[in-house]
Amino acid sequence: MRIVTLGVTLLLVTTSSALAQTSPSGKTLAATLEVFVFPASGQAPDQQSQDEAECYNWAVNNTGNDPFQLNKQAAQQAQQTEANKQQAAKTGQGAGAGGAVKGAAVGALIGEIADDDASKGAAYGAAAGLIAGRRRGRQAQAQAQQQAEQQGQAQQQATAEQIGNFKKAFSVCLEAKEYMVKY
Repeated sequence: MRIVTLGVTLLLVTTSSALAQTSPSGKTLAATLEVFVFPASGQAPDQQSQDEAECYNWAVNNTGNDPFQLNKQAAQQAQQTEANKQQAAKTGQGAGAGGAVKGAAVGALIGEIADDDASKGAAYGAAAGLIAGRRRGRQAQAQAQQQAEQQGQAQQQATAEQIGNFKKAFSVCLEAKEYMVKY
C-alpha cells in the first residue's frame, strides 16, 4: 500500500507540476478537482503544485476517498441506473396475456354456471382479464422504474457526499499551508 501511495504521490507531484507549468489552459490539480486556490503568501506555482499534491494525498489518506475514482464510480453508477431502468421497462410484459387466460378460465366457468354458454363467458372474461392484466403490468413497470431511479439517485448522492468530504479535507490542508481555498 505504501508503494502505491508513494507512486501516486510521485505521479501527482510530476503531473501537477507539469500542469501548473505547461498546461495551456492553466489547470492545476486543484482546478481539475474544481477547487479554487489562491496563494495567500505569494507561493510560487511550483510550490503550489507540490502543496496541492501533498494535500491531495493527505485528503485521500484521511477520507479514504479518491475523487478521480469516485468520478469513475459515479459514471458507472449512472450507466447501471440506466440499465436498471431499461430492465424495469420490460417488467409486466405479458401481463395482459396472462390476465386474458385467467379471465377466460373464470369467465368460462361463470358462463357455464349462469347460462350454459361457456364460450360467451370465456370471451367476456378474457377481455376483462386482458384489461386488468395490462393495468397491473403498467403499474408494476412504473413501480420498477421508480425504484431503479431512486436507487440510482441514492448512489449518486452518496458519491457526491464522498467527493464533498474529500474537498473539505483537501481545502483544510491547503488552508494550513496558507492558501485561500473555495470550492
